[in-house]
Amino acid sequence: MGGPGAAAVDRRRRRGTPPARGRLGRVLPLLLDAAERSTERGPAGAALAAGVWVLASQLAVKHGRTDTAGAYAARAGTAATRSGDPVVLAAAARAAATPLRRTGRTDQALLLLHQARTHLTATPRPTAADLEAAGMAALTAAYTAAQAHRTALARDLAAQAEQTAARLARHPHTADRPRELTADQCALYRIGIHRHLGDLDTALAAARRLHPAHLPAPERRARAATDTARALIDAGDTAGAFTQLLLIEHAAPLEARRPAVRALTAHVARLRPELPGLDGYVRRTVVSPL
Repeated sequence: MGGPGAAAVDRRRRRGTPPARGRLGRVLPLLLDAAERSTERGPAGAALAAGVWVLASQLAVKHGRTDTAGAYAARAGTAATRSGDPVVLAAAARAAATPLRRTGRTDQALLLLHQARTHLTATPRPTAADLEAAGMAALTAAYTAAQAHRTALARDLAAQAEQTAARLARHPHTADRPRELTADQCALYRIGIHRHLGDLDTALAAARRLHPAHLPAPERRARAATDTARALIDAGDTAGAFTQLLLIEHAAPLEARRPAVRALTAHVARLRPELPGLDGYVRRTVVSPL
């Protein structure tokens, strides 16, 4: 996949800063066409193609297109297998986990993530990239287990990810991108994990210790605010949830217009329509066309 657009997408993916959604949506058809041809051009081409399929799957998830996300993730998995790169395989497994869990196939998602982590940690001295990918796979698995109300498994996987993050922090870091697996990333996942487990006190404690500015991309900061807003609504703090919605728009405006976040905004408006500034926010993010 030799085009400069594909290379730029891959560089941004490796730095932890995915391309802006609007721009990615415009160039995605060209990238997907190139990815189809690239998978046959050796391991490097297959790895680059897998990265494009992963991004396509993630974008489909943001738009609520679960079936499409699953199809893209399956292609990412095929390309990742051809690449032979365990880090790429882990990225594909994480992409596949979301549509799998949304369609009731939690066991399959957990198995894929377990296999990815096994590949990454099979050597006695895994690299920093291996550790980071393994820790992120563990966080995704913990969230998947929490959505299925598997409390012990979710807590164990989250703890494993935190241990890996602590281990990774001792490695020298010279890469041209911020680290994705950090204590703050683990705290972000803990918000959603414990909310799904019904432990709102622990979820909100994780939100309080999180430093959003330390997260590697605006989309991650928006995700932190989204998960915190959901936990605050469950805890009965609708005004606090609206404050988090404003943070979503500040961090990444397009994230505030995702179907799931628009539904969250509409729910806040039903609960507390009198909140100052809420009408304008609803007009900008729910009523206004995408």
